[in-house]
Amino acid sequence: MSPQSAGFVTRWREILFGLWGWTVFCLCILFGLLVALLVPGAERRARYLTGTSRAIFVLSGADVTVEGLENLPEGHCVVVANHASYLDGVLLKGYLPARFSFVIKGEMRDIPIVHFMLRRAGSKFVERFEAAGSTRDARTLVKAAKGGESLAFFAEGTFRDYPGVARFRPGAFVSAIKGKLPVVPIVIRGTREMHPGDPKLPKPVPLRVKILPAITPDDPAYGNQRDLAEKARQQIIAVLGEPDLCAD
Repeated sequence: MSPQSAGFVTRWREILFGLWGWTVFCLCILFGLLVALLVPGAERRARYLTGTSRAIFVLSGADVTVEGLENLPEGHCVVVANHASYLDGVLLKGYLPARFSFVIKGEMRDIPIVHFMLRRAGSKFVERFEAAGSTRDARTLVKAAKGGESLAFFAEGTFRDYPGVARFRPGAFVSAIKGKLPVVPIVIRGTREMHPGDPKLPKPVPLRVKILPAITPDDPAYGNQRDLAEKARQQIIAVLGEPDLCAD
């Protein structure tokens, strides 16, 4: 096969993957809305929605590999991951245990259908820009952590269309310290390349999730939320291989 023919075939494979991926995504989201609306009980809804999120990747034919599940403590914990795409939340929802409540930026409250589905899935929302709301939401997270909930954060707060790991926001680490919960760093690779956040079709890029060993409450970094955040961030950077956007 000539290089031109091979390129043509590859391009059509990408288009077909993208179209099928969007179709599966839309169907699973519709099913997820029905689950959020009709299924009683928070734990049962969480299990159904975890399965629905995983189905998006399985049915679309995405190549997903998850390593290190044995590093998740049997008890409750706080997980923190790098953030590169809207796919990150769906990916972790599908491949982490259903007990995790995801912490999401407060702007999602302004999208009624999305807010309804995420709230019914057990997600928590954090105001990033308005001081009073941010303080209120921080108290809610600390209360949840002290109550033994497992929380999942994208600690950078948002993502960019270029590689690199930015400074981590404090919420995850304050919650972990107050709740005396282990922090588990998670590395996500491939989501930016599959779908960088614009309306283009997703590409058939391998997705890799690596769960690193937990940082336990007896670690010296627990003496200060900034130290704890930086330790988790550096562990993620070391495995991810992307630039440190905070470096001088």
